[in-house]
Amino acid sequence: MYLTQMHLNPSRRGTRWLLASPQRIHAAVLSSFPPGTAAESPDGRILWRVDHAAADRTLTLYVSSPGKPDLTGIVEQAGWPATDHGWRTAPTTPLLDGLKSGQRWGFRLTANPVHSVAVPGERGKRFGHVTVEQQEQWFLDRMAGWGFAVEDTGGGLPLKLHSRRQLSFSRRTDGTDRTVTVAVATYDGVLTVSDPDLLRHALCHGVGRAKAYGCGLLTLAPLS
Repeated sequence: MYLTQMHLNPSRRGTRWLLASPQRIHAAVLSSFPPGTAAESPDGRILWRVDHAAADRTLTLYVSSPGKPDLTGIVEQAGWPATDHGWRTAPTTPLLDGLKSGQRWGFRLTANPVHSVAVPGERGKRFGHVTVEQQEQWFLDRMAGWGFAVEDTGGGLPLKLHSRRQLSFSRRTDGTDRTVTVAVATYDGVLTVSDPDLLRHALCHGVGRAKAYGCGLLTLAPLS
C-alpha cells in the first residue's frame, strides 16, 4: 500500500471546480491510475481525502492505494505545475507490518456517519447523523471493530470533531441528474491499537460509507 500527499492550489479555478463535487475529485483520482485498475482489491482499495486547514487556507489531497498513482493531471489542473515535485508518495507497508497492540498513534478520519431507519415494506433507508453527539457516538460505537480505542485526553470526550459539513452535489445516474447529500465529519485524536489485524484492514480498505466521496480514509501519525 502507498500513501500520496499533494497540495492543492486554492487560487486556481481548476481547484475550485474539483472541490465543488466529490464525484469530480473521485474521477480525477481514478484517472491517476492505469486504465483497468480496480478501485478495490484484496490488498486494499483506492481511498482519498481532502484536508482543509483554515488557518493558512492549505488544501491537501491524500490518496491511499495498492499501487502508486501519477497525479500529473491533477497537478496541471489544480496544483503548481512549475514545481519539480507536485506530490509525494511513500509506502505504508512498514507501518502496517509494524502495528502492535498497545501502540499509540495520532489519527485523522473523515467519515460519513449514518444510521438506518426501518421503512415498512421496504429496505431500511440510511440517513446521516447531523448533531455533534450523534456523530461522536457513531465513532465510539465502531472503533473497536476498527481495531483501536481512543484515549482520554482530558476535558471531555477523547476525540475532536475537526470539522462537520453537509455536502450536496449533482450526480448523473441512468442519464438523469440527481442530488446527492452526504453528511461528513472529520475526527482527530489519539488511539491505542487493540487489534492490529482489524486496524490494518481499516487502514487499507477504509471505514464506513461514501468512500467514493472522500470518506473512509483513516491516517496515522507518530506522537511527538
